[in-house]
Order: sequence, then C-alpha cells, then structure tokens
Amino acid sequence: MDKFQAFGKNLSASFTPFAARTQQYVKEQLGQADDKTQLPPDYIELEKRVDALKKVHNTMLQVTSQYSNEAYDYPTNIRESFNDLGRTVGEKVQLLSAATSPAEAQAALTAPPSAKPQPKTFSHAIARAALNSSHVLSGEHAGAGEDPLATALEKFAVASEKVGEARLAQDAQIQSRFLAGWSTTLNTNIKFATNARKAVENSRLNLDATKASAKGVAFHLPGQPAGRKDGSEEELSEEARAKIEQAEDEFVGQTEEAVGVMKNVLDTPEPLRNLADLIAAQLEYHKKAYEILSELAPVVDQLQVEQEVRRHQSDF
Repeated sequence: MDKFQAFGKNLSASFTPFAARTQQYVKEQLGQADDKTQLPPDYIELEKRVDALKKVHNTMLQVTSQYSNEAYDYPTNIRESFNDLGRTVGEKVQLLSAATSPAEAQAALTAPPSAKPQPKTFSHAIARAALNSSHVLSGEHAGAGEDPLATALEKFAVASEKVGEARLAQDAQIQSRFLAGWSTTLNTNIKFATNARKAVENSRLNLDATKASAKGVAFHLPGQPAGRKDGSEEELSEEARAKIEQAEDEFVGQTEEAVGVMKNVLDTPEPLRNLADLIAAQLEYHKKAYEILSELAPVVDQLQVEQEVRRHQSDF
C-alpha cells in the first residue's frame, strides 16, 4: 500500500506541472489571464530572426533538393530502351569506329547483359540522340565518303556526354557541401533553438500558473463569474513566495539559455559557407561546359565550311 501511495505521489508530482501549464495556456486563450509575463523585446526579436532563418532554409531546400534527383532535367517526352542506356556514348563511338560490318556496328549500339544503365540527364539524352542520329546517317551514306553532318553529330554526342558528366559532378558537390550543411542547420541547430524556445514558453506558463495559484485565481468557463480568493500579493505565504521565486529563477534561466542558443544559430557562418560552395560547384560546371563546347564549336564550324566549299565546287 505504501509503495502504491508513493507511486501515486510521484505520478502526481510529474503530472501537476504539465496540468498547471495546460490550464494556464487555456486561460490565456480564453482571455482569463490577468497577468501574463512578457518576454524581453530583444528575445522576441531573436525569435523573429530565427523564424526567418528557418523559413529561408525550408524555401531553399525545397528547390535545391532537386540536385539529389539525377533526372531533374531529363525530358519526360522521350522513351529510351535498355539498349539505349546500356553503354556510354564514348564506348559506343570506340566500338563503332572499330566495326568492319553493319552487324558489328549494330552490336556496338546493343547493351551487354550486365550493363549498368547510363545516367538520365538532359545532356546524356542529347548525347545518345546525337550518336544514334549519326549512326543512321552513316548507315545510309556507306561507300559515299564521310557525311559531315554524321561526323558533327558524333562529335556533339561525345561533347554532350562530357557536359552531362560535369553536371553530375556538380550535383554531387552540391549534395555534400550545400544540401547536407543546410539540412544539418535546419534539423539540428534550428531545431535545438526551437526546443529551447519551447522550454522558455513552458517555464513562462509555469511561472504565471504559480502566480495565479498563489493569488487564488480559479479557472472558469466563458460566461461564468471568476472565482478569486480575497488577498493581495503582500498577503502571500512564505511558501507561495518561495514557489514563485523558484518559478521565476527557472524562467530567467531558460530565457538566458534560449538567447544563447538563438544567437549561436544566427551567428554561425555555416549557411553562408555552404552557399558559397553551391555557387562554386555551379561555376565549375558551367566553366567545364564552356570549355567542352568551346573546343567543339570550331570543329563543327570547320566541317560546315568544308561542306560549303564542296557544294560550291560541285556547282561548276
């Protein structure tokens, strides 16, 4: 029986603060709280800044999370077969150049049984389409010399695959250096600040509930008269004063801790450093794409000039 009573007391002790906070919260929502402890203006300003930072993280991650999806720029209107995705464009070009018959050329475009599907990006799709188109023209141009358009398409295919690989490298960098960093800030640092703010709110509710209990302010439903004991703050018992002081100390301590946590979240350089890494990854990708296409462009231009010359000569 003694053990049961002790258990009941422990349960009551742990439940009472929660019940008191809940009752105080309901009273405030119903407009029955006479004296609500106000948070410092500086604290409220920190809360607004943390909320803004959280909103920024959610907004940016909602968009940039696409970097984790390989096919974010892959055309939805095309259908590629297993054979299309079975080999890299570079491998196909090597096999096609070594082919001595139409059968060998066709085999070069056929995926081996154990092939790993190639990436589904826009640049890779362009590369595969360009190589297949080059093969079609070469097949129809057999024995009549080299088709300049087929040659240009093949070179364009190789370049496009390189651009696609550069895009994948960019995505990997962004995933590890930006997405991971901002996700950590959101799910760890900002969440830690949120928990600290909840602790402040709980201690504030507990303080006001303690004050209301000491003054004898009773809970009542809307429309009913409020129950109140006669008495002023000066008439509070020593026990009541001690409880209020303890609640005030808890409130001040939780507030100071939350201020430190929020300042740490707002002052950390990690989000800006992560953003710089994202920009660096994008810059590297576009730089590589520029270099690849800059090397290809004069080659294709030369093929076009040579074709114009041959066409002009054939007119005479």
